[in-house]
Amino acid sequence: MKSVLVLGAGLVTRPLVRYLLNHDFRVTVASRTVSKARDLIGGHPSGTATDLLADDTAKLDKLVAAHDLSVSLLPAPLHPVVAEMCIKHGKQMVTTSYVSPKMKDLDAAARKAGTMILNEIGVDPGIDHMSAMRIIDDVKKRGGKIVSFRSYCGGLPAAEANTNPWGYKFSWSPRGVCTAGKNSALFLKDGKEVRIPGPDLFTQTEPVEVEGVGSLVGYPNRDSLGYMDLYGLRGIETMFRGTLRYPGWCETLKKVVDLGLLDETPITYPAGTTFAQYTGKLLKKPATGNLRKDVAAQLNLPEKSPILDRFEWLGLFSSEPIPVTGKPTTVLDILALRMADKMAYAKGERDLLVMQHQFIARFPDGKQEHITSTMVDYGEPNGDTSMARTVTLPAAIGTRMILTGRIHKPGVHIPVTPDIYNPVLDELATLNIKCVEKTKRV
Repeated sequence: MKSVLVLGAGLVTRPLVRYLLNHDFRVTVASRTVSKARDLIGGHPSGTATDLLADDTAKLDKLVAAHDLSVSLLPAPLHPVVAEMCIKHGKQMVTTSYVSPKMKDLDAAARKAGTMILNEIGVDPGIDHMSAMRIIDDVKKRGGKIVSFRSYCGGLPAAEANTNPWGYKFSWSPRGVCTAGKNSALFLKDGKEVRIPGPDLFTQTEPVEVEGVGSLVGYPNRDSLGYMDLYGLRGIETMFRGTLRYPGWCETLKKVVDLGLLDETPITYPAGTTFAQYTGKLLKKPATGNLRKDVAAQLNLPEKSPILDRFEWLGLFSSEPIPVTGKPTTVLDILALRMADKMAYAKGERDLLVMQHQFIARFPDGKQEHITSTMVDYGEPNGDTSMARTVTLPAAIGTRMILTGRIHKPGVHIPVTPDIYNPVLDELATLNIKCVEKTKRV
């Protein structure tokens, strides 16, 4: 029986663990909170739970050495640490995260050690790569050329669960969602590079209509240009990758950024500090005694702005005590904790994962095809969220493929080749995670 080490027991981990146990793998879940790991194992005879602190490298090394493959769902900076241990012991590795420069630098060592490190096999990144490459490769086989590629993805509450004024609930780390809003963006539009600095990210929005969902808003996601070579699209005219949200989110997050609520400078708040005092510390001018009015003035908003209504709903103007005092924290961490408390899914509510690719393909006869590929996936009421399913089931399938010998490609990889993306997408379709394609020839 092959063995898998799952590092992390967060909100998205359960589908991966259950898949692996149900496919006759021995699974060890290692987490800082061992009770969470035990819950994921659920008493399965092939499962083991163990405690692991991220800085306990000695124990981590022993665990990696004792298993055939490690799935790292730890914070992204720790993936290269795990990868180095896998290379050291000649073990395999899977992650759902982007390939960092440090991870990329391990490619030669991984090849030499016979270690396959499969990254970016989640949903975004992951299903986005695989579903896009299936279409791109098909167009090329038919003699066509992709001249425009726009891709969007977003995790959202289902319509009936969209019950707060922010239009968002968290199925994964609020801190991760917020810090993603600090990234700069780079994309190609009609042959011209467009650079968006982090502070202006939420000003670059566009409407996106998704059949069965309705009107959403897209904004740029990181550096899109690197995907031209990755997807074999050098010479393309438009290359854009974006994130999807309900209307209202982007203009609110822009003001979150402007107010300084994403600041990660260490700060210690005195015991008894209220949210109103926490927010008041971000004011650049002396307070007048009316916090909402002061924040409105600083953000150049009317006092009755719905953005300030959202701030008030979250409790940022309230006399409630903040959750961390007397020890170092950050403004961002306080915000993330508050969001996690106020913007969580209620029992029985469903989340929604929406992905859409928009292609324009040009053919030698002068004709063009406008191709859309859309995935709309809902979470299971009182069961796994869509975010958990779409993030970790691709990783689980990839893990199974590696350990059963269906793929063995030493080095640092992402799933953009047919030998990986075809079987993964085909199996996901049997789990009702699939893209619907539509083509209009013009």
